[in-house]
Amino acid sequence: MTTARAQGKARTRQLFLDAAARLFADRGFHAVSIGELGAAVGVSGPALYRHFPSKEAMLEEILLGTSEFLLHGGAAIVVATHASDRELLDELIDFHLTFALAHRDVIRVQDRELGTLPKAANRQVRKLQRQYLDLWAEVVGRIRPEIEKADRQVMMHAVFGLLNSTAHNTVAGSANERAILATAARCVLLGG
Repeated sequence: MTTARAQGKARTRQLFLDAAARLFADRGFHAVSIGELGAAVGVSGPALYRHFPSKEAMLEEILLGTSEFLLHGGAAIVVATHASDRELLDELIDFHLTFALAHRDVIRVQDRELGTLPKAANRQVRKLQRQYLDLWAEVVGRIRPEIEKADRQVMMHAVFGLLNSTAHNTVAGSANERAILATAARCVLLGG
């Protein structure tokens, strides 16, 4: 396959995934038909099968791909050189917020449809999410060693809920959304 053809196929796959995330977030996985997915990208529904074996495979790719992206991105940040752990934490917050603000639909799909995944895929998503949480909790533990590991994990769940609230924010056009969420995350993690 030529490079241009491969890039075109990759773009089409991504169009399908973006459309699926939007439709699944708005209406739910089971309420969206193959025909609607095709129409959303300007092709017939059965054209989807040239790119994915099923609608379920799309859902898996959306949720697994997101969890892998976050874990690999977070790990790359952690291994990079930083002046301090606080700077590292700021970079993790910025990374996650950049994702959350750009992929609100994906977060809504995660919230709504994780239970729809087959058991093996669900377990894999949850494993990747735990690893991502552990990256953050380790950094917070170095900054605040007085906080027990279990309590740091509770803090991380609270912070991810806060950062992922972008998916449910109905106030359109808040110029300060990113700054407000970053400040709130820092307050929770740094204790003040």
